[in-house]
Amino acid sequence: MIYDIRHVTTFDYGNQVKFARCNLRLKPIDWPGQTLDDYRLTVSPVGRTSPARAEAGLANVTRLVVDSPVRTLTIESVARVTVDRLVPIPAVDDPTLADIARLARASSDLSAAGPAAYIYPSPLIPLDPEIGAWCAADLDPTRGSLEAGMALARRIQREFAFDADATFVDTAPIDAFRQRRGVCQDFAQIMIAGLRAAGLPAAYASGYIRTIPPPGQARLVGADATHAWVLLWCGPARGWVGMDPTNGIWMAADHIVTAVGRDYAEIAPVDGVVLGSGAQDMAVSVDVAPVDAP
Repeated sequence: MIYDIRHVTTFDYGNQVKFARCNLRLKPIDWPGQTLDDYRLTVSPVGRTSPARAEAGLANVTRLVVDSPVRTLTIESVARVTVDRLVPIPAVDDPTLADIARLARASSDLSAAGPAAYIYPSPLIPLDPEIGAWCAADLDPTRGSLEAGMALARRIQREFAFDADATFVDTAPIDAFRQRRGVCQDFAQIMIAGLRAAGLPAAYASGYIRTIPPPGQARLVGADATHAWVLLWCGPARGWVGMDPTNGIWMAADHIVTAVGRDYAEIAPVDGVVLGSGAQDMAVSVDVAPVDAP
C-alpha cells in the first residue's frame, strides 16, 4: 500500500503570542515494513524549523521557533509512505510470555528500540494492580506471546466502548479502565499497563490508520485522526509486533508508524511552550488516502 498523509494542526490564540518554541514529531520514522518516500513540512504565517534530537523514544523531531507576534499558527505535515507489512501469524514455536520477559530482562540493548526500556512504568502509564489483575486472565506465562497479546487486544476491543467524550488527553489509565470507555490512547495505555504488570516489554505506537476501507469492509475506528496502538516485543526473532486494541487487529498494511515511545508524553505530535496570554484553541485535521498503483 502507498499512502498520502496530510496532517494539519491549527492554533488560534486569544491574544497575540510573542514567542513559541515547539517540538514537532510528525515525520514518520523508519520502521520495519514501511518506507518514507516523500515528506514536506510547512508552517505559516511565520516560523523557523530545524532538526532536533529525540530526547526519548523513536521519533523524527523538528524544532519550531516562532519569534514574531501571531494570532494563528498552522502546521501542515505531508508525507507519502509505502507500507509492505504482512499480518503476523502466531506459531507453535513462538516464545512464551515467560520467555520474552526473561529475554527482555537479560537484554543489553540500551537503544531506544531495546526491550528493557519498556518493561517498567512510565510517567503516563504507572503500574496499577487493578489493571494488572484484569489483564492477567489473558497473560498466562506459558502462552505464546503473539497469541496472548492479541487475545488481550481483542478482549479490550470487545469490552470497552469507543467514546470520544469520555476521556481527555491527560486521563489516567485507571480512570478509563474503570468506566470501560475512551479512545485509542486510553485502550493502548490500559493494554500497556497490563503487559508491563506481567513483566513484558510494551511500547506506545503513534501514527495513522487508513481512512478509506477496502470494498465491503467497515471503516476502522480512529481514522481521520492520529491513532495509537501497542507494540509487544516478542523475542529477537519476531521483534516488535503491533497490536491494535481499539479495533482488535494486528498492525499490518493499514497502519503507518510515526513514533514509538514509552507513553504519549515522549512522542506527542506537537508540544512546547508559548509566551502569551488568553485562551488557545487547537484544531487537527488528518487525511490518510491510499494512492492507486500506476
